[in-house]
Amino acid sequence: MDMNIRPRRLRGSEILRKMVRETRVDKSSLIYPIFVKEGTNIQEEIPTMPGQYRYSVDTLPKALEELLHAGVNKVMFFGIPDHKDEVGSQAYAQDGIVQRALQKAKAEFGNDMYLITDVCMCEYTSHGHCGVLCGQEVENDATLELLSKTALSHVQAGADMVAPSDMMDGRVLAIRTLLDEKGYKEIPIMSYAVKYASAFYGPFRDAAGSAPSFGDRKSYQMDFHNRREGIKEALLDVEEGADIIMVKPALSYLDMIREVKDTIDLPVAAYSVSGEYAMVKAGAKLGYIEEDRIICEMAASAYRAGTDIYLTYFAKEIARFIDEGRIG
Repeated sequence: MDMNIRPRRLRGSEILRKMVRETRVDKSSLIYPIFVKEGTNIQEEIPTMPGQYRYSVDTLPKALEELLHAGVNKVMFFGIPDHKDEVGSQAYAQDGIVQRALQKAKAEFGNDMYLITDVCMCEYTSHGHCGVLCGQEVENDATLELLSKTALSHVQAGADMVAPSDMMDGRVLAIRTLLDEKGYKEIPIMSYAVKYASAFYGPFRDAAGSAPSFGDRKSYQMDFHNRREGIKEALLDVEEGADIIMVKPALSYLDMIREVKDTIDLPVAAYSVSGEYAMVKAGAKLGYIEEDRIICEMAASAYRAGTDIYLTYFAKEIARFIDEGRIG
């Protein structure tokens, strides 16, 4: 070997390789999505998402305790109401399922658990769309008031952050304005800004009972062919007052994570969605893949692309892998 040629591969021990690792994964950046529903003594497994559950408010503390024990102290609540109507009134009801879950979590854990809420209408409307309908079209401007009321009710119940996922134009500004008017100027908004109309959401819609009863959501979620549109959406939400910009899904949109990260100067979140989780679980069950290694690679790829915050149903597993030195 020519002694003037430097090796491309880093020499040395595993300790050294970890010390100079370019991509870091940290427990503090993990958010665990969790489903809460009406009823008592409920912990029911979601058929299309094995290992994930719907919890009633009274069983929720046990799930949160397990997360804290694993080192994960951030959750995002999704509500599943018993009653649905045309305008999704349970989304902003003071005694709604998410509002009661927030109150219970705050009472049990105080500030030890950081509570984030998904702000959308699809779980609460009888038609399954993310806003108020005019005929068979979602009425953007009429939806903004309800989204703002929902966000405010969540904050009043104890939410530390709100995350609008509806993709209505102007909703970040509407929420920011109302929160500021009511004295909640320090509550951050994590905007689902770059959210694609994706087939990866299927298991979630089963879990939350939020599939649209007609049509689809392509009129307000993004075409997965589009790149520049995603950058435009991110920049608009930054202008409206978003504190964090999310790209959703994660696995097939790593290029968008990188694009957004290079374009804006805010933290970037990525949501590893239900379809990603379900594929890993199904493949592992059939013996086609090594589940633990796949989980680590998926997470590392998102962070390598530029993710600062990672929403994942594998949060507990990733926290354990960090402890074991398998990722981090």
